[in-house]
Amino acid sequence: MKRAVATIGLAFAGAMLATGAFAQGKPDFKIGAIFDQTGPFAGGGSKAAAIGTKIAIDIINERGGVEGHKIVGVFADAQSKVDVAINEAERLLNEQKVDMITGVYSSAQCVPLAAKVDAAKKFLWMSVCVSTAVVKGKNLQYAFRPTIHSDQYGDASCSFVAENAAKLGKDKKDIKVAIINEDGPYGVGVGSAAETRCKELGMQVVHHEAYSATASDLSAMVSKLRRAAPDVIIHAGYNPDITLFLRQAKEAGLKFNALIGEGAGYSQIDKLYETFKDDVNFLLDVDPAPAQLFDPKTLAPGLGDLIAEMVKRYKAETGATEVPPHTSMGFNNTWIFLTDVLPRAIKKYGGYDADALRKAALDADIPIGGTMQGYGVKFFPAGTPLAGQNERSIAVVMQFVNGKTSVVWPPQIKTADPVFPLPKGHAYAK
Repeated sequence: MKRAVATIGLAFAGAMLATGAFAQGKPDFKIGAIFDQTGPFAGGGSKAAAIGTKIAIDIINERGGVEGHKIVGVFADAQSKVDVAINEAERLLNEQKVDMITGVYSSAQCVPLAAKVDAAKKFLWMSVCVSTAVVKGKNLQYAFRPTIHSDQYGDASCSFVAENAAKLGKDKKDIKVAIINEDGPYGVGVGSAAETRCKELGMQVVHHEAYSATASDLSAMVSKLRRAAPDVIIHAGYNPDITLFLRQAKEAGLKFNALIGEGAGYSQIDKLYETFKDDVNFLLDVDPAPAQLFDPKTLAPGLGDLIAEMVKRYKAETGATEVPPHTSMGFNNTWIFLTDVLPRAIKKYGGYDADALRKAALDADIPIGGTMQGYGVKFFPAGTPLAGQNERSIAVVMQFVNGKTSVVWPPQIKTADPVFPLPKGHAYAK
């Protein structure tokens, strides 16, 4: 196990010595990368994930590729549309002749795309989409997801509230929770998981409502929330819909003790801050942690340097001050594939066709702390309910306070104590 950590961590430091030359006569390894470069999902994290993916490929190529093969990223824009994502996958596989597909931000795209790619016996590496429905009960053979799934969002949100109930001066059975979510696979999966988990922990779910992510008016839902008077709101949304909700909630005088966002648009805190300024101070967010929030000493050797390089390149390319979790998701999951799965496929299984990649992925055995987002990697095998899902993925609760994002849950890896409830004087504070 220790050797697995060292292998991933030292891949960065050791590869810095590479000359950047590729082995003569070895074909390029082509990755078809599908992200939403345009449309509402672009600003919800898809574009950040695409940039993270590209940075990982660039760094690998600067040190000679993988086993002498140059990595070529063929990027496609899904335009925030399901049909476009599927058409682009078919184009990449059939016309561009890519060796695998990666990326995919939206779970609404991931669910049908995973089924189609798997049925075609092509290799799919899902780095961003989270709906548990993508894999649950599907027995996928060639589709793998190293990142977290939506059931983990609900568990993290409700566990955080239950463990901090005393700060509200209440027993957890007296805490009122409202859940709102967009009505696609991502929102429905997260919302359903949150309702189940909060009820299991004994909290009151006083309102649960789904809405269209393209809705132009959420005032009726806001009115229902005012009547329900929840202590905590759990919200799974993208970017335009989150903006609409926060604006209409403030106009209507909706008050609460805490708002927990479920990744996606809530992880793009720079964009929310541009619009709402200090009104988004103290909001909470669940997602895989941005790699830069970890203490490098808790990760495998060499990962601290890798994280610093990713952050430097992302800021240089975008001019951003905050590096969102989706950048780490795109980078980290690409890095895992290129430094662990692909080399094993080539060396152990004689190449990188879909069957070799599948076998190499199933051999992955990276302990907790062995990747730059803190989680390990071990995939549930075929024949299990979550076949293709990483069983060692970890979700964290983060909080944005005065221009800085910190991990506030779970306690074992938190970097700051949560501000809970919202402080007096806050725009949304009860």
